Amino acid sequence: MGHPPGNTLTAEQRNDALLLWHYQQMRHTLRPCTVAIGLGTHDLGVAAEAANLYLRGFAPRIVFTGGPNTSRPDAFPRGEATHFAEHAVALGVPESAILRELNARNTGENITFSRDLLTDAGVQVRSVLLVSTPYMERRAYATCRKVWPAVGIVCASARTDLHKYLEAVGDHRLVINSMVGDVQRVIQYPKRGFAEPQPVPEEVRDALQRLITAGFDQRLVA
Repeated sequence: MGHPPGNTLTAEQRNDALLLWHYQQMRHTLRPCTVAIGLGTHDLGVAAEAANLYLRGFAPRIVFTGGPNTSRPDAFPRGEATHFAEHAVALGVPESAILRELNARNTGENITFSRDLLTDAGVQVRSVLLVSTPYMERRAYATCRKVWPAVGIVCASARTDLHKYLEAVGDHRLVINSMVGDVQRVIQYPKRGFAEPQPVPEEVRDALQRLITAGFDQRLVA
């Protein structure tokens, strides 16, 4: 079965994507947290990693958060959180350990609505295990630091490399467009009050601009 059109990348584009990929990963040491939050996205791998961490004892409960997915709506017709929760249950997580947040449409809402859901459920949260795609860890961290500063944060994602991830998802342009959009948000969102500032090396900024110039601009914010 062939890849979607547009999956051919130049060597420079792959190298630039790799810079963004490594920049986003926080490389936190895993430790037990009050709750894991699986952030909605186009990739069921987030649900699989959240389930893996639950089964290894890193969190006693999981919140899956996310409404409709705009990138792959056909893949998640009932919303991200619903499909993620079902996938985790299929992997061995008991339904009783899962909370579903069905309305969030962006990362700020993912975290804010999850916080409110946990408060309503009477869960006193001291620390959160933020589970995201590998190329979104830093943005998730910066957002959580802004909207939920009282909790300790551990970022986690599936341990894989960029090549394997691109092949697993299949749509290379979707992934790199998403990566570009996430790094741009790391830079832009602190100015809008949506996230805590993060250091951004010049080589990352340069790689970001080259990818935008090359046409990977589908997920940019104005």
